[in-house]
Order: sequence, then structure tokens, then C-alpha cells
Amino acid sequence: MDKYQVIKRPIVTEKSTKLAEQNKYTFEVDKNANKIEIKLAVEEIFNVKVTSVNVINEIAKAKRVGQHSGFKPAVSKAIVTLAEGFKIDVYKA
Repeated sequence: MDKYQVIKRPIVTEKSTKLAEQNKYTFEVDKNANKIEIKLAVEEIFNVKVTSVNVINEIAKAKRVGQHSGFKPAVSKAIVTLAEGFKIDVYKA
């Protein structure tokens, strides 16, 4: 799998910004990617050293707006911890 197919986009929320202060960065990743593929993709794209990867698989959730119903899509997120001294600027990425 291509490294740009593994990492879809960085997730920029209030919680992920607080995690970035602890040298942890959050990305939306491919559903079929494993921790090793995510680690290699982040290291190649951003030229950093990754110490650990945690993966969160969110299930699809039912949503309603008035009489219309549907689902929020199922996504996979990865929280990547970098080694000391490395940093990613997610606003330029």
C-alpha cells in the first residue's frame, strides 16, 4: 500500500492540539492499515522517528436530521507518538 494511501489526513481538533503538546499527533488512516504500515508511512512522509502507534476504529453511527436518517461514516484514527526532539507542523502538512 502506498504511504499516501495509508495516511489520509491529519485530524485537527481541540483534543488533538492538546495531544500535540505531548508530542502525539492524530491522523485519519486507511481501515486496512496496520500499526507497522502507519509507522513507516509517517516516518517517510514527515522525516521523523515514531516510538509508538495507537489505532482507534470508530464504527458507523446512525444520525437523524428531522425526518431524514443516515449514518456517519466509520473511520480509523491513529495517534502517533514521536521520539524526543521531533515535531510535525500539521498546519503545513
